[in-house]
Amino acid sequence: MAILAGNAALSIFLGIAFTFFFKPSSIFLSRRLGTIPLQIGIVILGATISLPYAVNVSSVYLPWISLFVILSFFAGLIIGKILKIENRLAFLISSGAAICGGTAMAAIAPIIKAKPQELLIALTIVFLLNAIAIILFPIAGNYLEMSDFEFGAWSALAIHDTSSVIGAASIYSNESAQVAATLKLGRTIWLIPLILLTNWVFNKNLQAAQFPRFIIFFILAILVNTFFNFDEITLSVLQIISQSFLMFGLFCIGSQFDSDQLTSISSKPLILALLLWMAVLPWAYFLVKYF
Repeated sequence: MAILAGNAALSIFLGIAFTFFFKPSSIFLSRRLGTIPLQIGIVILGATISLPYAVNVSSVYLPWISLFVILSFFAGLIIGKILKIENRLAFLISSGAAICGGTAMAAIAPIIKAKPQELLIALTIVFLLNAIAIILFPIAGNYLEMSDFEFGAWSALAIHDTSSVIGAASIYSNESAQVAATLKLGRTIWLIPLILLTNWVFNKNLQAAQFPRFIIFFILAILVNTFFNFDEITLSVLQIISQSFLMFGLFCIGSQFDSDQLTSISSKPLILALLLWMAVLPWAYFLVKYF
């Protein structure tokens, strides 16, 4: 388990350090690219996974993933009410925590007519939690002596953004990254009913909303692997290419960091995100260890 080769954590913090010391403009390459390199890396990772493997992994956890998404989302809304957080902000944080972090929040923000500041606060909170997860999850996984499969499943259930799920899992092992990517797909697919439900609740219509296209390409990449049945050498090359894009993508995410954003975060939204996360961590661990 490559805990000592913490390339993912190093990449994201190199991005943060680069932005802190050099203060690049908003049109700098790493800032303009955003999550594109990560998405490419995830798609290429899909080409190392066969369809039978994906089905076998998903069949075990898909019902639990669905229950997890639903309970997390509504628990977030309830806690948001208790803490008296503005409805749109609580909705954003709950969606991101339950499904796929920034992707879910960015997808529903225009539907619920969230203010830019609300989206910025939600994204910053999730960014901080994801950065912590990339560093601490592999350490915790080794301490708890989790298998590669268990750690991949735990990461997919307990970390918000797809990029951070893959980042943490790739530090642990390549098998963990494959498991995590496959199971995280099960959570991300819930973005479709969330978008439709949100449209109906807030706008009383079912207008089409954008679904992250890289997830579609990820599925296609799995089908390509299954059809061509790549040999070990090809799989090794694909894994190296995927890892390179993932590391560069994490650097780009780190370069998005703006310390000024931290001053705009009040304690209540952060408490909401932390409470949801603290509830999910042990529950997800118990699930992957004993089911």
